[in-house]
Amino acid sequence: MKNVMRASIISLSSALLIASAISTLAAGSEADFKAAYSAAEAANKEAGALRNQWTVTAAALADAKKAADAGNFDEAVASSKEAEALAKASIFQATSEKEAWKALEIR
Repeated sequence: MKNVMRASIISLSSALLIASAISTLAAGSEADFKAAYSAAEAANKEAGALRNQWTVTAAALADAKKAADAGNFDEAVASSKEAEALAKASIFQATSEKEAWKALEIR
């Protein structure tokens, strides 16, 4: 069980690092922001349906909105993509742990 959790954490961390690297490379326009923000909101809603929304996802969405309101679309796109990655990570966590608890050893 520990190996499964460790592998899950490593893959989750890798996905977040890759998403962060990609988001910093992309220059954003208002249209890019709207697309990225919409994708992040959709993923966050899916996480909510699984009852596993993370507060850091909401914070990243708020940062994206704030940056877009200030006209900083590069930062807004980056924050939106970060929020989407976090939401997808929370979805991964919810789905992987849905059955994993059964494998725990009771002592």
